[in-house]
Amino acid sequence: MNIGLTGGIATGKSSVSAYLASKGALLIDADVIAREVMMPGHPVLAAAVKRFGQAILNEDGTLDRKKLGSIVFQQPEERKALEAITHPAIRREMRERAAAYELQHPDKLLVSDIPLLYESGLEDGFEEVMVVYVPRSVQRDRLMSRDGMTAEQAEARMDVQMDIERKKQLADIVIDNSGLWPATEQQIDSYLQRKGLL
Repeated sequence: MNIGLTGGIATGKSSVSAYLASKGALLIDADVIAREVMMPGHPVLAAAVKRFGQAILNEDGTLDRKKLGSIVFQQPEERKALEAITHPAIRREMRERAAAYELQHPDKLLVSDIPLLYESGLEDGFEEVMVVYVPRSVQRDRLMSRDGMTAEQAEARMDVQMDIERKKQLADIVIDNSGLWPATEQQIDSYLQRKGLL
């Protein structure tokens, strides 16, 4: 079984994906792959340097994430240019890993953790989509306490993503992570039991 896992910033998606993995699910993490394709020697990093210049590299040839971030977050057209370079490679790698996992472990739950799953129009690639949900006010409070942001900074970060209420409406499975963690675990366990995976 192949599901997509998504949520919003500070909803607890990483905790849910780690818990699913601890229960035997196979995990493909889009963020991990996004870092891999920006490693020295990878053609995607080379294409990014060609587009944005040598200034996005540290002296040792690794990506200076802050420098690249400062370019793409200020200018939407630059962000789109970066996405055009990175997204096809990330998606291809995710598809290849998923195909390999499904061949090797057809009886296991395969979870693809994709922060911008709906924003990228990838929902059709999965049997079901699981959304990790907390109300927007909880998202904002968690971001402020976790990352030391002001309310305005937290809102700006949240506004880059599709609204969490919309994701909740689109989801096949909603995991409400706004309470205590044991309540979240219970929801995940009952999902796995319904699917015969626990």
